[in-house]
Amino acid sequence: MEEPWDAGVVIIDLAARIVAAESTYSQPHGRGEVRYHDGTQSTDFVVLYSVSDEWKFLNSIAEYRSRRLARVRERANKTPLDARSVLYGRALLEFIVDSVRQSPICREARFETQNSIDQSNDERADELVANNTLTASPNETPEEILAGELSAIHARWLMTHREDLTGQSPRDVLLAKQDFIDFDLHTRQLQWSDQGEGPPCLATDSFAYRFAGFGTHEWVLYYDLVRHLLWSAVYFQNANGPVEVETEIARLEQIKTEWLENPQEDCDGRVPAILIENERRRLPIALGAQDMIIDDDCELCVMTANQVAMGYGPGFWHLDGSHMDDSFAFSFYRTQEEWDKENRRREEFDREFNRRWEERQQRLARGEPVDENFDLDWVDSFDSKSSRTPLAVTDEPDETIQ
Repeated sequence: MEEPWDAGVVIIDLAARIVAAESTYSQPHGRGEVRYHDGTQSTDFVVLYSVSDEWKFLNSIAEYRSRRLARVRERANKTPLDARSVLYGRALLEFIVDSVRQSPICREARFETQNSIDQSNDERADELVANNTLTASPNETPEEILAGELSAIHARWLMTHREDLTGQSPRDVLLAKQDFIDFDLHTRQLQWSDQGEGPPCLATDSFAYRFAGFGTHEWVLYYDLVRHLLWSAVYFQNANGPVEVETEIARLEQIKTEWLENPQEDCDGRVPAILIENERRRLPIALGAQDMIIDDDCELCVMTANQVAMGYGPGFWHLDGSHMDDSFAFSFYRTQEEWDKENRRREEFDREFNRRWEERQQRLARGEPVDENFDLDWVDSFDSKSSRTPLAVTDEPDETIQ
């Protein structure tokens, strides 16, 4: 029905992914806010929203009529990409097996013991025998050489364009909708905080769930999973030598499943598969009052816990990726240019910080007065130059009150 009523007409075409409007009241956009409707009436509570870039917003019904058929045909002829079947499937495991076998560094690594694959990566690296066959430079230990090789293999997997990902690289796919999903989770946290209950999740049979992109939680957990599988492959090769490819792929498949479906210490005992599932369904990870206390001696932790207990909450748990390797392949930046720009910004920040700190120390040495708190007002000017918020400097999950 295209006849205007009251202030105009709005058409929402699900098949064509088009919103067309001619109205004297408002004009819909891909991102904005709406007033929450409680089932009876509109309320004063405002809900922020953002829709996928797949949707087109038009301000002309005539334009909608001219574009609708082409959009429907375009979508009908486009097969949705099930990226997770590639990123978590045989393609990944085959790549890991082949890469570890072909790497002289991985083949030459020697370990003192063959402990459980449940060890952390750092613990595994520490087990390398000091006099192993890896040739280390004066500034690099054998442990660092092997860790660097696994990082390079990991980066190659992320950066290689693949036909089964429609010509994209795994990294392209992982980051394509990160901002969109992170924004969605953030707005649901705000709504939860204000309304006192979690907003409804995506239905698991919905298109948005079945072909969901990847948010920050899954990006970080996927990094940990791939690195876990790489270390496991090196350990197994060191202990047993090459085995049949299919046997090793089957072994890694089991390790992958066990890691995803069991509590992990780095996730504060949470199960990675559940964290990924919750992000796909747009369910924030809520924290109770006691969960907010990371350290009993932390005054801020106690204060936020008290706020949650009084009803100013809940808190929410996040992964920030601060433990990931510091290189472009593992960053949140879409392009090398953005990454290079951020590196220059950080270098400039470090120089300015060191200059100001040295100046302060010299004034103290001369007995001149200085502010008790180091002046960081200038930091804002540097942060504004970044295209993304810099990562936190802690490996702990970021638990915050919203």
